[in-house]
Amino acid sequence: MASVPNRNPDRKTVILTFDDGPSKALPDILDILKDSGTPAVFFWQTRLLHKERPWKRVLAEGHQIGTHTVKHKNLAYNMTQQQQYDELKKSVDAIEHLTGNPVTFFRPPYGQFNDDTLQAAKRLNLKTVMWRIASMDWELKDDPEQIVANVTDHLEDGAIILLHELSQTVKVLPQLIAAIKEQGYEFAVLETE
Repeated sequence: MASVPNRNPDRKTVILTFDDGPSKALPDILDILKDSGTPAVFFWQTRLLHKERPWKRVLAEGHQIGTHTVKHKNLAYNMTQQQQYDELKKSVDAIEHLTGNPVTFFRPPYGQFNDDTLQAAKRLNLKTVMWRIASMDWELKDDPEQIVANVTDHLEDGAIILLHELSQTVKVLPQLIAAIKEQGYEFAVLETE
């Protein structure tokens, strides 16, 4: 499993992660992250990859890209280790072909995994990344205050925060980042070693 990078013990650190992209919301998310000086990690479904999405900007601005499989399949449901490996390999190959950079991180769709999933990821030298705080942004389209509360009420040092590349997330992201900073937290990306 991946972890928060080594950090100053006098500072509190969290990691913002965004699943299910690259989406049409990505440019707006990147603008907000840039304006606030906030790094993030993006977990992408490679069926959504194409050259029109600003993947170069994601990397140029210091963010990380990991795999979220090709088609967001529940790997732990009725798939052999080899089938899971093949799904991950295809996704990793697509991201690496597009970006020219190695893929280090993997987030299982739906947060579902089994021993075969972990072994398939290990065979590809992928670090599996889960989350400690779920914003529930995918369910709360009309309740931005609750999205913020779901995160800020559960903040703790080293927390990995689950968000999605959605329009409702774009609307609440500036407020969410400000609220996290207000509680004395800094943002980081994942440790690659």
